[in-house]
Amino acid sequence: MRRVKWSFHAPRGGLGVAFDYAQIVVGSLLVAVGTNMFFVPNKVVSGGVTGISIILHYLAGTPVGAVVFALNLPLLWLGWRYAGGMGFFVRTLVSVVIISVTIDLTASWVMAPTSDRLLVICYGGLMDGIGMGLVFRGRGTTGGTDVLARLAHRWLGVGIGQALLAMNVAIFAVAAWEFGAEAVMVALALAFVSARVLDLVLEGFSAARSALIISKDPGAVKTAILERLGRGVTVLDAIGGFTGEPRPVLYVVIAAHEVGRLKRLVAEVDRSAFVAITPAQEVLGEGFAPMRREES
Repeated sequence: MRRVKWSFHAPRGGLGVAFDYAQIVVGSLLVAVGTNMFFVPNKVVSGGVTGISIILHYLAGTPVGAVVFALNLPLLWLGWRYAGGMGFFVRTLVSVVIISVTIDLTASWVMAPTSDRLLVICYGGLMDGIGMGLVFRGRGTTGGTDVLARLAHRWLGVGIGQALLAMNVAIFAVAAWEFGAEAVMVALALAFVSARVLDLVLEGFSAARSALIISKDPGAVKTAILERLGRGVTVLDAIGGFTGEPRPVLYVVIAAHEVGRLKRLVAEVDRSAFVAITPAQEVLGEGFAPMRREES
Protein backbone atom coordinates (compact mmCIF):
# COMPACT_ATOMS: atom_id res chain seq x y z
CA MET A 1 0.00 0.00 0.00
CA ARG A 2 1.47 3.36 -0.99
CA ARG A 3 0.34 6.79 0.09
CA VAL A 4 1.77 9.67 -1.89
CA LYS A 5 1.77 13.18 -0.47
CA TRP A 6 1.61 16.06 -2.96
CA SER A 7 4.72 18.17 -2.75
CA PHE A 8 6.34 21.32 -4.12
CA HIS A 9 9.31 19.24 -5.22
CA ALA A 10 9.87 19.64 -8.94
CA PRO A 11 10.49 16.79 -11.36
CA ARG A 12 13.96 16.14 -12.62
CA GLY A 13 15.55 17.53 -15.74
CA GLY A 14 14.30 20.48 -17.76
CA LEU A 15 10.87 20.42 -16.16
CA GLY A 16 12.50 20.79 -12.75
CA VAL A 17 14.40 23.89 -13.86
CA ALA A 18 11.22 25.34 -15.39
CA PHE A 19 9.37 24.70 -12.15
CA ASP A 20 12.14 26.48 -10.23
CA TYR A 21 11.82 29.57 -12.40
CA ALA A 22 8.01 29.47 -12.20
CA GLN A 23 8.29 29.61 -8.40
CA ILE A 24 10.79 32.48 -8.64
CA VAL A 25 8.46 34.46 -10.93
CA VAL A 26 5.34 33.93 -8.82
CA GLY A 27 7.20 34.61 -5.58
CA SER A 28 8.77 37.79 -6.92
CA LEU A 29 5.37 39.07 -8.06
CA LEU A 30 3.93 38.46 -4.59
CA VAL A 31 6.81 40.32 -2.94
CA ALA A 32 6.43 43.29 -5.29
CA VAL A 33 2.65 43.58 -5.06
CA GLY A 34 2.77 43.14 -1.28
CA THR A 35 5.30 45.97 -1.05
CA ASN A 36 2.93 48.33 -2.86
CA MET A 37 -0.17 47.15 -1.02
CA PHE A 38 1.12 47.22 2.54
CA PHE A 39 4.62 48.67 2.96
CA VAL A 40 4.98 51.80 0.84
CA PRO A 41 1.56 53.43 1.48
CA ASN A 42 1.75 52.76 5.22
CA LYS A 43 5.38 53.88 5.59
CA VAL A 44 6.39 50.47 6.84
CA VAL A 45 10.06 49.77 6.26
CA SER A 46 11.03 46.18 5.61
CA GLY A 47 14.63 45.15 6.06
CA GLY A 48 17.30 45.17 3.42
CA VAL A 49 17.38 46.95 0.07
CA THR A 50 13.60 47.35 -0.12
CA GLY A 51 13.59 49.16 3.22
CA ILE A 52 16.33 51.54 2.03
CA SER A 53 14.34 52.18 -1.16
CA ILE A 54 11.18 53.03 0.78
CA ILE A 55 13.12 55.47 2.98
CA LEU A 56 14.63 57.16 -0.10
CA HIS A 57 11.19 57.29 -1.71
CA TYR A 58 9.87 59.43 1.12
CA LEU A 59 13.04 61.48 1.54
CA ALA A 60 13.76 62.22 -2.13
CA GLY A 61 10.72 61.04 -4.08
CA THR A 62 12.67 58.34 -5.93
CA PRO A 63 10.76 55.36 -7.39
CA VAL A 64 11.03 52.36 -5.11
CA GLY A 65 11.52 49.73 -7.82
CA ALA A 66 14.23 51.62 -9.67
CA VAL A 67 16.21 52.13 -6.47
CA VAL A 68 15.82 48.44 -5.57
CA PHE A 69 17.32 47.52 -8.93
CA ALA A 70 20.12 50.10 -8.74
CA LEU A 71 21.17 49.05 -5.25
CA ASN A 72 21.11 45.38 -6.23
CA LEU A 73 23.42 45.75 -9.24
CA PRO A 74 26.69 45.84 -7.29
CA LEU A 75 25.36 43.19 -4.91
CA LEU A 76 24.53 40.92 -7.84
CA TRP A 77 28.07 41.25 -9.13
CA LEU A 78 29.50 40.50 -5.69
CA GLY A 79 27.22 37.49 -5.36
CA TRP A 80 28.21 36.18 -8.78
CA ARG A 81 31.90 36.77 -8.17
CA TYR A 82 32.24 35.56 -4.59
CA ALA A 83 29.07 33.95 -3.23
CA GLY A 84 27.23 31.68 -5.64
CA GLY A 85 28.51 31.72 -9.22
CA MET A 86 26.46 31.96 -12.40
CA GLY A 87 23.52 29.90 -11.14
CA PHE A 88 23.09 32.29 -8.22
CA PHE A 89 23.49 35.30 -10.51
CA VAL A 90 20.87 34.29 -13.10
CA ARG A 91 18.17 33.22 -10.66
CA THR A 92 18.69 36.24 -8.43
CA LEU A 93 18.75 38.58 -11.43
CA VAL A 94 15.38 37.22 -12.59
CA SER A 95 13.89 37.83 -9.15
CA VAL A 96 15.38 41.32 -8.77
CA VAL A 97 14.22 42.44 -12.24
CA ILE A 98 10.67 41.18 -11.68
CA ILE A 99 10.42 42.77 -8.24
CA SER A 100 11.86 46.11 -9.38
CA VAL A 101 9.76 46.40 -12.53
CA THR A 102 6.54 45.19 -10.89
CA ILE A 103 6.86 47.59 -7.94
CA ASP A 104 7.09 50.62 -10.24
CA LEU A 105 4.53 49.38 -12.79
CA THR A 106 1.89 48.63 -10.16
CA ALA A 107 2.59 51.63 -7.91
CA SER A 108 -0.11 53.79 -9.52
CA TRP A 109 -2.96 51.29 -9.51
CA VAL A 110 -2.36 48.94 -6.57
CA MET A 111 -4.26 50.51 -3.70
CA ALA A 112 -3.61 49.94 -0.02
CA PRO A 113 -6.49 47.76 1.26
CA THR A 114 -5.97 48.87 4.86
CA SER A 115 -4.00 51.19 7.09
CA ASP A 116 -4.67 49.13 10.21
CA ARG A 117 -1.30 48.23 11.68
CA LEU A 118 -2.35 44.75 12.76
CA LEU A 119 -3.72 43.87 9.32
CA VAL A 120 -0.59 45.28 7.67
CA ILE A 121 1.56 43.05 9.87
CA CYS A 122 -0.54 39.93 9.23
CA TYR A 123 -1.26 40.21 5.53
CA GLY A 124 1.89 42.08 4.56
CA GLY A 125 3.99 39.50 6.37
CA LEU A 126 1.95 36.70 4.79
CA MET A 127 2.50 37.92 1.21
CA ASP A 128 6.15 38.75 1.81
CA GLY A 129 6.85 35.39 3.47
CA ILE A 130 5.07 33.34 0.80
CA GLY A 131 6.77 35.30 -1.97
CA MET A 132 10.26 34.98 -0.55
CA GLY A 133 9.66 31.33 0.31
CA LEU A 134 8.72 30.53 -3.28
CA VAL A 135 11.80 32.34 -4.57
CA PHE A 136 14.01 30.38 -2.20
CA ARG A 137 12.27 27.11 -3.15
CA GLY A 138 13.22 27.91 -6.72
CA ARG A 139 16.82 28.15 -5.44
CA GLY A 140 16.99 31.88 -6.09
CA THR A 141 17.19 34.87 -3.79
CA THR A 142 15.66 38.30 -3.81
CA GLY A 143 19.14 39.85 -3.69
CA GLY A 144 19.77 42.62 -1.23
CA THR A 145 21.60 42.46 2.04
CA ASP A 146 21.65 38.66 2.22
CA VAL A 147 24.50 38.82 -0.30
CA LEU A 148 26.45 41.11 2.01
CA ALA A 149 25.66 38.82 4.93
CA ARG A 150 27.09 35.84 3.04
CA LEU A 151 30.24 37.77 2.23
CA ALA A 152 30.61 38.96 5.82
CA HIS A 153 30.32 35.36 6.94
CA ARG A 154 32.89 34.23 4.39
CA TRP A 155 35.44 37.00 4.85
CA LEU A 156 34.98 38.09 8.46
CA GLY A 157 33.64 34.94 10.10
CA VAL A 158 30.49 36.76 11.21
CA GLY A 159 27.33 34.66 11.42
CA ILE A 160 24.88 35.29 8.59
CA GLY A 161 22.06 35.97 11.03
CA GLN A 162 24.21 38.40 13.01
CA ALA A 163 25.25 40.25 9.86
CA LEU A 164 21.65 40.57 8.65
CA LEU A 165 20.56 41.75 12.09
CA ALA A 166 23.28 44.42 12.20
CA MET A 167 22.35 45.77 8.77
CA ASN A 168 18.63 45.78 9.50
CA VAL A 169 19.20 47.56 12.83
CA ALA A 170 20.99 50.34 10.95
CA ILE A 171 18.14 50.57 8.41
CA PHE A 172 15.49 50.62 11.14
CA ALA A 173 17.39 53.33 12.99
CA VAL A 174 17.16 55.59 9.94
CA ALA A 175 13.49 54.63 9.52
CA ALA A 176 12.77 55.58 13.13
CA TRP A 177 14.26 59.03 12.51
CA GLU A 178 12.11 59.52 9.39
CA PHE A 179 8.86 57.71 10.22
CA GLY A 180 8.86 57.46 14.01
CA ALA A 181 9.29 54.61 16.45
CA GLU A 182 5.86 53.11 15.76
CA ALA A 183 6.70 52.37 12.13
CA VAL A 184 9.82 50.51 13.24
CA MET A 185 7.86 48.51 15.80
CA VAL A 186 5.43 47.51 13.05
CA ALA A 187 8.36 46.61 10.78
CA LEU A 188 9.90 44.36 13.43
CA ALA A 189 6.60 42.55 14.02
CA LEU A 190 6.07 42.21 10.29
CA ALA A 191 9.58 40.80 9.85
CA PHE A 192 8.77 38.15 12.45
CA VAL A 193 5.54 37.12 10.68
CA SER A 194 7.29 37.09 7.31
CA ALA A 195 10.09 34.89 8.64
CA ARG A 196 7.66 32.40 10.14
CA VAL A 197 5.63 32.17 6.93
CA LEU A 198 8.83 31.82 4.90
CA ASP A 199 9.88 28.87 7.08
CA LEU A 200 6.50 27.21 6.52
CA VAL A 201 6.78 27.63 2.75
CA LEU A 202 10.33 26.27 2.72
CA GLU A 203 9.84 23.42 5.16
CA GLY A 204 6.11 22.82 4.88
CA PHE A 205 3.53 22.09 7.50
CA SER A 206 4.63 18.95 9.24
CA ALA A 207 2.36 16.44 7.51
CA ALA A 208 4.26 13.40 8.77
CA ARG A 209 5.14 11.92 12.13
CA SER A 210 7.94 9.61 13.17
CA ALA A 211 7.42 7.08 15.94
CA LEU A 212 9.77 5.04 18.10
CA ILE A 213 8.14 1.99 19.65
CA ILE A 214 9.55 -0.22 22.41
CA SER A 215 7.47 -3.32 23.06
CA LYS A 216 7.73 -6.68 24.77
CA ASP A 217 6.37 -8.20 21.54
CA PRO A 218 8.07 -6.21 18.75
CA GLY A 219 7.44 -8.90 16.14
CA ALA A 220 3.66 -8.71 16.54
CA VAL A 221 3.72 -4.89 16.56
CA LYS A 222 5.85 -4.86 13.41
CA THR A 223 3.50 -7.26 11.63
CA ALA A 224 0.45 -5.18 12.57
CA ILE A 225 2.02 -2.00 11.22
CA LEU A 226 3.17 -3.66 8.00
CA GLU A 227 -0.07 -5.49 7.26
CA ARG A 228 -2.78 -3.26 8.70
CA LEU A 229 -1.27 0.21 8.43
CA GLY A 230 0.70 -0.38 5.24
CA ARG A 231 3.82 1.41 6.45
CA GLY A 232 7.40 0.21 6.47
CA VAL A 233 9.12 -0.48 9.77
CA THR A 234 12.81 -0.32 10.63
CA VAL A 235 14.07 -2.44 13.51
CA LEU A 236 16.87 -0.76 15.48
CA ASP A 237 19.16 -2.65 17.83
CA ALA A 238 19.22 -0.93 21.22
CA ILE A 239 20.24 -1.64 24.79
CA GLY A 240 18.15 -0.73 27.81
CA GLY A 241 19.90 1.96 29.83
CA PHE A 242 18.69 0.61 33.17
CA THR A 243 18.63 -3.14 32.52
CA GLY A 244 21.55 -3.32 30.09
CA GLU A 245 19.58 -5.89 28.10
CA PRO A 246 19.29 -5.79 24.29
CA ARG A 247 15.92 -4.52 23.19
CA PRO A 248 14.72 -3.89 19.60
CA VAL A 249 13.21 -0.49 18.85
CA LEU A 250 10.76 -0.07 15.99
CA TYR A 251 11.01 3.08 13.88
CA VAL A 252 8.14 4.04 11.58
CA VAL A 253 7.17 7.20 9.65
CA ILE A 254 3.46 7.81 9.10
CA ALA A 255 1.12 10.53 7.89
CA ALA A 256 -0.29 12.81 10.58
CA HIS A 257 -3.80 11.43 10.18
CA GLU A 258 -2.48 7.89 10.84
CA VAL A 259 -1.28 8.62 14.37
CA GLY A 260 -4.53 7.47 15.97
CA ARG A 261 -4.53 4.20 14.02
CA LEU A 262 -0.91 3.53 14.98
CA LYS A 263 -1.60 4.03 18.67
CA ARG A 264 -4.64 1.75 18.52
CA LEU A 265 -2.67 -0.97 16.72
CA VAL A 266 0.14 -0.85 19.28
CA ALA A 267 -2.32 -0.86 22.19
CA GLU A 268 -4.09 -3.93 20.78
CA VAL A 269 -0.80 -5.87 20.73
CA ASP A 270 0.95 -4.50 23.83
CA ARG A 271 -0.77 -2.02 26.14
CA SER A 272 2.47 -1.56 28.11
CA ALA A 273 4.48 -0.53 25.04
CA PHE A 274 6.43 2.74 25.04
CA VAL A 275 5.63 4.98 22.05
CA ALA A 276 7.29 8.32 21.27
CA ILE A 277 5.78 10.31 18.39
CA THR A 278 7.41 13.45 17.01
CA PRO A 279 6.83 15.69 13.97
CA ALA A 280 8.93 14.81 10.92
CA GLN A 281 9.86 18.11 9.29
CA GLU A 282 10.31 16.67 5.81
CA VAL A 283 10.00 13.10 4.55
CA LEU A 284 11.33 12.01 1.18
CA GLY A 285 11.21 8.63 -0.46
CA GLU A 286 8.93 5.60 -0.58
CA GLY A 287 5.32 6.50 0.14
CA PHE A 288 6.01 10.22 0.62
CA ALA A 289 7.43 13.04 -1.49
CA PRO A 290 9.85 11.91 -4.21
CA MET A 291 13.55 12.54 -3.87
CA ARG A 292 14.85 15.40 -5.99
CA ARG A 293 18.23 15.53 -7.67
CA GLU A 294 19.61 19.05 -7.25
CA GLU A 295 20.17 20.91 -10.51
CA SER A 296 22.52 23.84 -11.04
